[in-house]
Amino acid sequence: MTTVRSLLLASAASLMLAAAASAAPGYHLVKSVTLGGDTFWDAITLDAAHHRLFVTHGTHVVVVDSRSYARAGDIGGVTGAHQVAIGGGKGFATAGMLNAVVVFDAATLKPEGTIAVGTRPDGTIYEPVTHRVFTFNAGSRDATAIDAASGTVVGTVMLGGKPEFAVADGAGNVFDNVEDTSELVEFDAKTLTVLRRWPLAPCTSPSGIAMDRVNGRLFIACENEMMAVVDATSGKVVATVPTGKGADGAAYDPGTQTVLIPNGEGKLSVIHEDTPDAYTLVENAPTQFGARTIEIDPATHRVFSATADLTPDPGKRPPYKMTPGSFRMLVFGP
Repeated sequence: MTTVRSLLLASAASLMLAAAASAAPGYHLVKSVTLGGDTFWDAITLDAAHHRLFVTHGTHVVVVDSRSYARAGDIGGVTGAHQVAIGGGKGFATAGMLNAVVVFDAATLKPEGTIAVGTRPDGTIYEPVTHRVFTFNAGSRDATAIDAASGTVVGTVMLGGKPEFAVADGAGNVFDNVEDTSELVEFDAKTLTVLRRWPLAPCTSPSGIAMDRVNGRLFIACENEMMAVVDATSGKVVATVPTGKGADGAAYDPGTQTVLIPNGEGKLSVIHEDTPDAYTLVENAPTQFGARTIEIDPATHRVFSATADLTPDPGKRPPYKMTPGSFRMLVFGP
């Protein structure tokens, strides 16, 4: 026989489950946008001021309207395209095979020329205090600093390893993942001086990085299927959360205090920041195989990734063949 106490317990449990369900983001595919082309891709960058997404894609950058998802332009001549930085009214696209960045007008998308940087530039960011663009060069294991207004190279930061994605803290410092040493490097964007190097153990081969600038926490995607949370002041790894295989990006939504790690195996790890040092894996939302990089629009909470139809191609790099015309941008929402 059901007792009153049992009913109360069951009711309380139901309320707790309902509350948890309402709090869970429940990320799901909103739209798949076919972009075409048969070359591989890398990072996606949002230009919030012009409502544009820059999707690096082989030898060019596809530009997509972040509201309508209509194609808004195409920037060619970016051989070995990896990432775009927007700042000072300009765009800077790393061209890894040209050892250069391709510069364009952020409003009109009109090309303005190229700037020689280090060897095999990969990631890039705009640092708002110094108004400098930094490219992170995998071949020369350094970062090139460029004055965004003049396009002049103003110096180099030696990083001591193969750099991956980086983030600016908004106060004049830059944090960069060093993939082959599993370290985090912090440097001063003005003096170009390395301030600190921190080991990221138990995280290995870090790639994607995002930041909660209010609480001073860095969120790092690791090859060994975890997210590492680092205190940006002490360098201490304060928490780890299991994620998945093939992550190559990270994003943070300050409005929902949610960290998002895209895993190329086909899932999005959605992690809630309960406190600066405590995190809960809310869900592993299904995405699509190959969707490993990420961008977020904090104003709409929409999340963007990219993939294509892939089949194994052993011995090649990457070890996949792309079905012609299948390259697409994926839009997810809570």
